Amino acid sequence: METGNTNYHFKDVTLLVTHYNRSKSLERLLKTFKEQNCSFEAIVVSDDGSAAEHQQALEELKTTYGFQLITTPVNKGLGNNINKGQDAVKTPYTLYVQEDFVPTPQFAAHLPDAVGFMREENDLDIVRFYAYRAYPYLEPYKKGFSRMVVKPWFTNYKKVYYYSDHPHLRRSSFLTKFGRYVEGEKVDKTEYAMCVSFIKHRGKGLFYNDFQGLFVQKNSSNEPSTWQYKSWRQSKNPLVTYARDIYRQVKYNYDMYLS
Repeated sequence: METGNTNYHFKDVTLLVTHYNRSKSLERLLKTFKEQNCSFEAIVVSDDGSAAEHQQALEELKTTYGFQLITTPVNKGLGNNINKGQDAVKTPYTLYVQEDFVPTPQFAAHLPDAVGFMREENDLDIVRFYAYRAYPYLEPYKKGFSRMVVKPWFTNYKKVYYYSDHPHLRRSSFLTKFGRYVEGEKVDKTEYAMCVSFIKHRGKGLFYNDFQGLFVQKNSSNEPSTWQYKSWRQSKNPLVTYARDIYRQVKYNYDMYLS
């Protein structure tokens, strides 16, 4: 379903965008939402100490799109950036999107479903809209969504990625239930710590089945990704892959259920 001329205003939702040195990407994201007639009760942009030229661009964009800009004098990492951005949110629900994503024309028609699910189920914590691959354990739900399921005896170690930093809707009380994001760590460690906390605190979430149908991740040569994995994590060498999988199976299960 395409948005056409339909206006979508989400009065109980704040769009929270984390930003670092990619003001053109941020502009593209906000412009796309506007072109798709998709608006929110508020927009919060949390900047992580970007360079001067991007700071200037943020001030100009703030005038155009009317967002609340939360800044810091120095780069403090993803954890701090999400924490201070989430602290500024006043609405019941938060749509979290990093600046290098773009919503497809189908997104606005599905966000009301996600908000509706959260209103129906008081213990539902998160609705995920994007992933690199499907969550390994899903049960059919409704309207194109599935319920994520995690149990200690499930053997696929990727069950730990019940939570993800990719675009999702969550309750704005998220930090109260699951704790604040770990600060002073690299991106992957910050995200992993929240994944573990989410499972330990018995978070509940839904997953959109067409997991690359509502958002597209775009990085350009002018504004490339600010994070790169170490080569051994991406290696396809069979011995490295086997050793890596065994290590993750043991570590992830220990962290989730025994630590």
